[in-house]
Parts: sequence; structure tokens; C-alpha cells
Amino acid sequence: MLTNLQSFLRFLTIERGLAQSTTEAYERDLEQYIAFLKQQGISTWKESGKSQITLFINKKKQSGCAAATLSRVMVSIRALYQYLVQTHILEADPSQGMANPKLEKKPPSVITIQEVELLLEAPATNHAYGVRDKAMLELLYATGIRVSELISLDLDDINLQMGYIRCIGTGSKERMIPIGNMAIRSLEAYMQDARAQLIKTSDPLEALFVGHLGTRMTRQGFWKILKRYAQDININKPITPHTLRHSFAAHLLENGADLRTLQEMLGHADIAATQIYAQASKLKMKEVYNQAHPRAHS
Repeated sequence: MLTNLQSFLRFLTIERGLAQSTTEAYERDLEQYIAFLKQQGISTWKESGKSQITLFINKKKQSGCAAATLSRVMVSIRALYQYLVQTHILEADPSQGMANPKLEKKPPSVITIQEVELLLEAPATNHAYGVRDKAMLELLYATGIRVSELISLDLDDINLQMGYIRCIGTGSKERMIPIGNMAIRSLEAYMQDARAQLIKTSDPLEALFVGHLGTRMTRQGFWKILKRYAQDININKPITPHTLRHSFAAHLLENGADLRTLQEMLGHADIAATQIYAQASKLKMKEVYNQAHPRAHS
């Protein structure tokens, strides 16, 4: 039978320590793959093979899926088959040797330092929500952490005296990230008074950032806040929480940071993931040169 999906998802969460959002992406991909196999008249994993995987990927491609999505789907399928071999459901992995769809590597979307400054000054700090919003935006740009890491921060993850935060990233890996004076001052203002005003429960709350319900801030809640401020300052480009992470990395490199240090701060397991920012920095340098040098177009 085409079962084992739930046990595989538990394996991803417990044994591999994957984030909930990553596990949910695996689940969506594999539910679609299993539905496809059933449409093909396949009822057991032993009946599936390379031809079914290829047909499924081609069907997704024809439906207009981006290369990045196809690559993620292939990773999900490969991980499941590897699990089925490990648990002795299958003797061999039919996905072995199959290549991932080629990805078109695009430079990360960033905003300028001037646009970042406008965004960070957008919250009105004469009320508790504005003080909180400024603290969140300042901390996100100061550290380059992911939005999931931002909303997961607890009070004891912050050491303002030492100027560091403790962040638990992908795979439950811990890293210490420095924060600058602007972010420290914004966090001090938030933690001194504003945070207590937002809490609506008598139970102790460990969460650093509090949402409108008086409990831990959510990803969706933060995304709405960011979107509103981006509209307020008329930034005419798409801005997501990850845009500030990309901008943090790009601006550090432009100002002389080295790749290894940046890799550690971003929590990248592989430096190849960090090198894309160096490539983006070189593209910007070339653009500035072409615009500014009097003999660039002679």
C-alpha cells in the first residue's frame, strides 16, 4: 500500500529536526505524488519506479511549475524513497541517479540602504505597536535572521548588555549573532514598557515579540506589518521578510564583510548558499562602473 507518509514526516521532524514549514512542504509535494501514482493504477511502492517519477515531474513542468518548485518536489520524492529503503519497505531507491531540474540562479532581491532606512523609520513610536514594529524591523535587518527565527525568539535569547542574540535555526542549530546600537536601543524601548502593554494573558509569556492577540507574534502577522510599512513609504518593488535578510547580507558584503563570517551569521550549512550574495555584489559593482566610468561605453 502507498502508506508510510506520516511515519516519514515524523522522521523528518524528530530525527532530522526539520522546521515545520519544511516538513509541510514535503507533505504537500508527496501527497500530490501519491495521488498521481494512484491515478496510474499503482497501489504499492514496489510498483513505482523511475518512469513514474519522470512522468510526474513532466506533468508538473507542463502545468507551469517553476524550476525551483520542481527541484523541491524532486528532493521530497528522493528523500521519501531513501526513507523507504532505510525502513526496508524497498530494496532499491528508484530515484537514485536522477538529476534535479536545473535551477536558474537569480540574484537575491534586495533594497537599498536608503530604502532600509525609510522602512526602519516608518513605525510611529508614540504607541506600543509602533515601538514593537520598529524593534522587530531593526532586529531583522541588524542580524539577517529568518522571520521564523525572529518570531521564535524568547526573552532569554536576548542579551542587550553583551549585544548578542541567541538564535535556533534550521536543524535546531544554535548560533550567536551580534546586534548593533540602533537595534539595542529599539529593543530596550520595546522591552521596558511596550511589550507589557501588548500582553493580554495573566500567564507568563516567554515570547519576545507579541502579536495583536497578546500572544507570540506569527509569521503572517509580521508579514502584514512589513507589507503595510512598505506601502506607506512607497517602495515600488516586492518586499517580503526575506528581503531584509537578503539586504542585510548584501550590504555587509558591500562594506567589506568576509563570506565565512556572513555564512556563520546567516546560519548557512554550505558556503555555496552564501556566495550568491557575493555574485550579486559583483553585479552591482559592474552596474555602478558602467554608469559612472567615463570610458565604460567608449
